[in-house]
Amino acid sequence: MYDITVKVQSGLKGPDVKRCSYPENGLWMASSAQELADRTKSDAKCYIDPAVGKDDESADGSEAKPYQSLYHALLQHLDLPAPAYLIRPAAKEGAEAPATWEEPPKSAMKKAVGRIAIYKKKLAAEQATAKKEEEERQHKLKKLEDAKKIVLKEDTSLPPAVRIKLNNKSVELGDDTKKGTRVKVYGRIQELRVQKTLTFIKLKDGYGQMSCILPAGELTKNYDALMFAIETALVLYGELKTVPAGQSAIDNRELHVDYFKVLGAAPSDLDAITNKVSAQQDPWDAAMLDNRHLVLRGENASAVMKLREFVELAFIDSYREMEFRKVSPPAMVQTQVEGGSTLFKYDYYGEEAYLTQSSQLYLETVIQSLGSVYCIEKSFRAEKSLTRRHLSEYTHVEAEMDFIEFDDLLDHIEELISRVVDKVLADETAKGYMQILNPGFQKPARPFMRMKYADAIEWLNKQDPPILNEEGQPHVFGDDIAEAAERRMTDIINRPIFLTHFPVEIKAFYMKKDPNDLRVTESVDVLMPGVGEIVGGSMRMDDYAELIEAYKKNGIPHEPYYWYTDQRKYGSSPHGGYGLGLERFLAWMANQHTVRTCSLYSRFMGRCKP
Repeated sequence: MYDITVKVQSGLKGPDVKRCSYPENGLWMASSAQELADRTKSDAKCYIDPAVGKDDESADGSEAKPYQSLYHALLQHLDLPAPAYLIRPAAKEGAEAPATWEEPPKSAMKKAVGRIAIYKKKLAAEQATAKKEEEERQHKLKKLEDAKKIVLKEDTSLPPAVRIKLNNKSVELGDDTKKGTRVKVYGRIQELRVQKTLTFIKLKDGYGQMSCILPAGELTKNYDALMFAIETALVLYGELKTVPAGQSAIDNRELHVDYFKVLGAAPSDLDAITNKVSAQQDPWDAAMLDNRHLVLRGENASAVMKLREFVELAFIDSYREMEFRKVSPPAMVQTQVEGGSTLFKYDYYGEEAYLTQSSQLYLETVIQSLGSVYCIEKSFRAEKSLTRRHLSEYTHVEAEMDFIEFDDLLDHIEELISRVVDKVLADETAKGYMQILNPGFQKPARPFMRMKYADAIEWLNKQDPPILNEEGQPHVFGDDIAEAAERRMTDIINRPIFLTHFPVEIKAFYMKKDPNDLRVTESVDVLMPGVGEIVGGSMRMDDYAELIEAYKKNGIPHEPYYWYTDQRKYGSSPHGGYGLGLERFLAWMANQHTVRTCSLYSRFMGRCKP
């Protein structure tokens, strides 16, 4: 005997079952395989042909359109009087006519009935789950309807609340012996934990964070509280207290909430921010880049942007202390600095123009009257590169100095980097962001290592195995050391490197030659572990005739550069400068894998949104 009783809900449609009308009590029963086969109230027949039948909508169980399996045929008659099931055995080899229809073997019926029993259990479980979910949904709806009846009102007998930002640590805290300051704070929910006795919120406002406790009662049972979600914007009122002994909280204090008001709700369903972005996702992922506006709400991403501000201000303060003047060169230009292949061209009122690659040439035109100068401006490179350290738009820290020698330039760059690091680490707020992003950061020891290009070529070839060039061959003098080899060398040495004296052929036209070796330039790249090059600089050609010859050699017409060339005509002097990529510098300090996470909205090949 095989019990294959199946209880179904009227109108329920299973994955393999055609829609049909069920008995009023919703029951279908068959006590045995034989009864299943015999239980007919008409001459109805159901045909099964394993060879040519179909278990889909194209079959109807007729002789012309048979089903393929007995199991599928049984499923189609769960709530109907069972027809006579007829199956066509496989034709015997050599037979001219197909086999005749016959009753299914008992073993086949037994197997099919067994599968029906499994299906019955699965269906019953699904129905039980659906019933439970519906009950829970109804319970939640009732709870929400009841919650709407609760109207929160601020207790006017309490002291007036003082509005503060979350980073304000000057207010008096309460404890077992005294009352603390009653405050009013605005922010968004960063973390949320709902418990029986309280609801815990970690609040953020862009300046700091605060642990907030809502005791169980009307504060936690009203509609707004039940709809709390990550990123909900609200204002909270309450007493600030010290954390009880043995417990911990942000800044060792907690806000004991006595009133709140939601200012902007956030979704908690499939549209919740936690279903859109995650700290565990790859920042290179297209969805993360598309949702950058949401990513920036995260603790890590916002910490990078906040640290960026401190780094940029540290540069400004350092330049001020070193008596550099800040200028703002144009971004719309008609000359190139780093080669025509990386220029963004556009039509400027009928003339060809470009977005600037560098402000260097303009800085050189004002050192005669302003002294040492710097700028922190955007630069643009139409470089078809998708490496983790390239951007099409980036922030360029550039400076030029007059009346210096090459060693002066190197000493200045080392001093600048060291000062900026010192200033960031000396600020407690910035230091806190460093603890989040790069807790193991160590200020680089001075003096920085200085290595000539020729020595670097030798070092790369002496490694076991040698670090090869892009063609898979040992490096030779004149190779432009590839990013991967350069970074590997820096990571192995594991300290800042001033890589100097690059060959003339692989450097920009304006770089001054080393008078002691005319094959190379007085140039420098500053390499940092984990990032690679963050600074590129050089002494600039100061001889008029030599600069004119450099234009010709590089196929650059000198006429558009008249304003730059004139600096060599009217009282030329030995001078030099550099450009530093702020995003690369930040990636080094904040331990970021890519410069893309170091700009607000990164721009690189294939990405110009949002």
